Amino acid sequence: MSATPRLPAIFFGHGNPMNALADNVYTRAWRQTCAALPKPRAVLCVSAHWYVPYTAVTAMPKPKTIHDFGGFPRELFEYQYPAPGSPDVAVEVRELLGPQVRLDDVWGLDHGAWGVLCHSYPDADVPVIQLSIDETLTAQQHYELGGKLAALRDRGILIVGSGNIVHNLHAYGWGRRVVEPYDWAVRFEQQVRASLLAGDHQPLIDYEQLGKDAALSAPTPEHYLPLLYVLGARLPGDTVSFPVDGVDGGSISMLSVQLS
Repeated sequence: MSATPRLPAIFFGHGNPMNALADNVYTRAWRQTCAALPKPRAVLCVSAHWYVPYTAVTAMPKPKTIHDFGGFPRELFEYQYPAPGSPDVAVEVRELLGPQVRLDDVWGLDHGAWGVLCHSYPDADVPVIQLSIDETLTAQQHYELGGKLAALRDRGILIVGSGNIVHNLHAYGWGRRVVEPYDWAVRFEQQVRASLLAGDHQPLIDYEQLGKDAALSAPTPEHYLPLLYVLGARLPGDTVSFPVDGVDGGSISMLSVQLS
C-alpha cells in the first residue's frame, strides 16, 4: 500500500464573489494549482465569512451552498456547489483542536469556500468541511490552531485558507474597469511576502503593529486571519510559493500563498 502523500496548506485570495462565475487569471490559477496536487481525501477550509464567537466545524454529510452577500446578479444567487461534507473528518478536526470545538450541522459552505473551490475542484467530488474563525481569539491563538491542524496534511486533507491579505472595501474601485493598486496596499503585500520568504511569521501574527499600511490593508481581521491558519500549519521542509498574485480594484490583494 502506498503512503498517503503530504498535501500543502494554501491561502487563496478570493476577492469579489463574482469570481465564482468568472474565467480569469485568478480562477484559472486556482484550478491549475489544485490540478497539480494529488486528489485530497477532503478539504478543510477556513473562510473569512464564518466569523463567530466560537470555534466550530461543519459536520453534515451534505452542506448547503450559502449565498452570504447582496447586490450581485441573480445568476450568482442561483449557483450551487454540491460538494459532500465529511462528518468523520469533522470529528478528526475536533480531536486535534479539543472538545470545545462544536460539531455544526447548520452552516454549510459560504462563498469564501465555494467561490474558490468551484474552480479548484469543479466536479464537486472532494468532501469539504469548514472551520469557523473564533472572533474572541487573538491572532497568536489562531496561528496556534493552525499548528494543531498541520497533522491533517499527512492524512490526505488539503488545508485551505480563504480571505485576502489586503481587503479594504471602502477603497475598492467599484464599477471602474482598471484601478491602480494603492501604494499602501502594495507596500503591505510586499512586507508580507518578505516575511514569508524569510520564514519569519511573528511579524505577520503581530500584523496590527505594522503601522498605517497594515491598518489600511486589514481594517477588520476576518479576511486576514485565514492566512495565519495556513502559516500555522507549516511542516518541516516546507517552502513558500505564490501561485497567484495581483491587486483587484486597487485595494484587494489576490495573492495566494502555498506551503509545500
